[in-house]
Amino acid sequence: MDFRHVTTWIFDLDHTLYAPEVRLFAQIERRMTAYVMRTLGVAEAEASRLREHYWRQHGTTLAGLMAEHGVEPMAYLRDVHDIDFSALSPDPELAALIRALPGRKIVHTNGDTAYAARVLDHRELTVFDAIHGVDTVDFHPKPDARAYAAVLAAEGFDPAEAAMFEDDARNLLVPHRLGMQTILVGCGRHGPDALAADRPDEPHVRHRTLDLTGFLRDLSRDRVAV
Repeated sequence: MDFRHVTTWIFDLDHTLYAPEVRLFAQIERRMTAYVMRTLGVAEAEASRLREHYWRQHGTTLAGLMAEHGVEPMAYLRDVHDIDFSALSPDPELAALIRALPGRKIVHTNGDTAYAARVLDHRELTVFDAIHGVDTVDFHPKPDARAYAAVLAAEGFDPAEAAMFEDDARNLLVPHRLGMQTILVGCGRHGPDALAADRPDEPHVRHRTLDLTGFLRDLSRDRVAV
């Protein structure tokens, strides 16, 4: 793993900077389903189906609701992120490892920046130079190429000197095409669909780890060895 050229480190948020077992996103999914029920006047089963359909087809449920129903994004984001964060716990080792990475550290999430900041506060991962939520990229979600272009324009880094950590394999395709190192964190998924454990990695996934902290620990050791 040669990351000596990397000077910009980009991290997804949900299921990347905290474990899926925390089930924070399960709370959000319930609120998204309820929002779809109220907004479209459909039953719970249909709302759940539509939520996942929009996630698959548009990148996020919000993107689908905006494209097909003209939903106002910030009202939606404030509603679905009004959750209990108490399941999150501080992670001083992960914070120290990210802080020690050479260069800029960025969060790029399909959530909004206020939500991301609350997650990072509860994890005590306030070690990032910038947070880009969907509200800072004109509400274009990953894997939309415009989302990455907006972050790149704002931060001005060279993609060939960047690495991106993600739990959704779809969201690594554009970074790979731009020349970034790509790291799939966890078992992997495509939107709401979990990837099979024995599924071979796609070419745009350069590295894969079930343990982000361990991966960064190994990178730190490699740099010391060099």
